[in-house]
Amino acid sequence: MLMAATGTTGWYSRGYLPHLNVPGLVQSITTHLGDSLPKATLHRLLAETERDDIARRQRLDTLLDAGHGACWLSRAEIAELVEQTLLEGDGECYRLLSWVIMPNHLHVLIETLPPMGLGEVVRRWKGSTSRAANGRLGRSGAFWERDYFDRYIRDDAHLAAVTRYIEQNPVKAGLVARAEDWRYGSAWRREAG
Repeated sequence: MLMAATGTTGWYSRGYLPHLNVPGLVQSITTHLGDSLPKATLHRLLAETERDDIARRQRLDTLLDAGHGACWLSRAEIAELVEQTLLEGDGECYRLLSWVIMPNHLHVLIETLPPMGLGEVVRRWKGSTSRAANGRLGRSGAFWERDYFDRYIRDDAHLAAVTRYIEQNPVKAGLVARAEDWRYGSAWRREAG
């Protein structure tokens, strides 16, 4: 049964996607800017009933990689703001395992640290970065899409596959030849030392 409140532990939903809120769980999160997907397409994807539908996730990732919308995250000052926010929570609210900031979306792999659950972590990311980014861009209104996609990591093989996917996303999208060349991600940071 899905719970409505994000402050509780277990499965919950805000009326869109189901989420699992368990401190200490390793999870992959994908969130995107509010204008990065045509609304009709997003609603069609969200209406699909299979929660773990791999084909649905692949369609979503392909659409995001196409670079729709204003792509505010391609601006260095906005990408740096988001990256700094991710790094600030590392070790306090979660363990940051890998991430990549794409032009219109974000992939992050974390282990939440008790007592904080995933919902609160994502709410903090989005809240602080929305306000700051809108201020820097001289705009108002929704910056991020309201909901996000998350998936808990089942085992070491799944962890390795998700880490590889996250770090290789700029290569897959045709933005760079090597993951380490994409400035706003864990592959670049690891190589930079």
